[in-house]
Amino acid sequence: KDGCYQHDITHWFPYREITLKGIVTRLYSQHGYYLQMQPDGTVDSTRDESSSFSQFNLIPVGLRIVAIQGAKTGLYLAMNSEGYLYTSEHFTPECRFKESVFENYYVTYSSMLYRQTQSGRSWYIGINRDGQVMKGNRVKKTKGAAHFLPKVIEVAMYKEPSLHELVSEPVSPPRKTVKTSDSPSLKNGQKEAPKAEAS
Repeated sequence: KDGCYQHDITHWFPYREITLKGIVTRLYSQHGYYLQMQPDGTVDSTRDESSSFSQFNLIPVGLRIVAIQGAKTGLYLAMNSEGYLYTSEHFTPECRFKESVFENYYVTYSSMLYRQTQSGRSWYIGINRDGQVMKGNRVKKTKGAAHFLPKVIEVAMYKEPSLHELVSEPVSPPRKTVKTSDSPSLKNGQKEAPKAEAS
């Protein structure tokens, strides 16, 4: 009633499968690299436009909020509480990214869960000039590292991801994170190395 038809359908059929319209795309950085997810879950970049590992499913999970899933691996891109990117078998709150269009028509992707404590500045997915994937808390939205151009391959329908809660101990096999000079070893986003110095 009162225009709530969709809500009523959901209420009466709580177990129905919800499908969402998303896109299969490549995320092309302003610095000339494509974001890439390797078969073992490692996140890096490539200049090879034909790489099948640079294809991602962008699935809408809220208003201007997306899940970024490797089309070949089926793993979700996530950012942990220290700003490191990693891959997750499950869709968790760390896998939610806000998609925003910047002034130059490039798109930025920022963590929905984490930001700078004092300034409130968002943490972004970023690739530097050397092709290295950066820590989210070191990426500024005004810089080219944070700017991506989605190159749409096709429109597709996706099953709505089921949201898993974050767990303190990894419950699935270890997944590799990005290779950067200050990157610790991560298992599903959990840090194993000694604590890094405060930035």
